[in-house]
Amino acid sequence: MDRRKLSTSGDTLYVILGLPKTATADDVKKTYRKLALKYHPDKNPNNPEAAEKFKEVNRAHSILSDLTKRNIYDNYGSLGLYIAEQFGEENVNAYFLVTSGWCRALIIFCGIITGCYLCCCFCCCCNFCCGKCKPRPPEDTGDYHTLHVCTL
Repeated sequence: MDRRKLSTSGDTLYVILGLPKTATADDVKKTYRKLALKYHPDKNPNNPEAAEKFKEVNRAHSILSDLTKRNIYDNYGSLGLYIAEQFGEENVNAYFLVTSGWCRALIIFCGIITGCYLCCCFCCCCNFCCGKCKPRPPEDTGDYHTLHVCTL
C-alpha cells in the first residue's frame, strides 16, 4: 500500500514552499524566510489571501524544519501528522502497524485458534469458565450432614 495515499490535505508541504522533497534544512529555512517576507500580513494589509498563504507557509516550515515531523510526513503524509498529534510522535509507526490489515487478521486468527474468544463468550453468556452454571456434584447439595466423631 502506498502510504502517501493516507494524506488528508490537498497540496503537499513541499509544493507550498516550492521545494523538492530532497531539500535540505537550509533550503527550507531560506525559502521560508523569502516567502514569509512576501506574504507577511504587515506587508499585505488588505489582502486576506496573503494572510492565509502566510499561515500555510508557517505550518509547512514548522513541520519540514523538525526532522521527526518531516520523517513522519514523508512516510505517512498529513494523516501521520494527525496521528502524531493524537498519540504522540513515537507511537505513529505502532499505530499504522496495528491498524494494518494483516495485523488485524493475525489477532483474529490467534483469538480463534486459542479459543480465547470462545472462552469469553461462554464466560459472559453461560458462565462456564467461572463455574456458576457448572453442574454440582451430588455431595455438594447444600444439606447438613452429621459429623461422626471418633471416640477412643
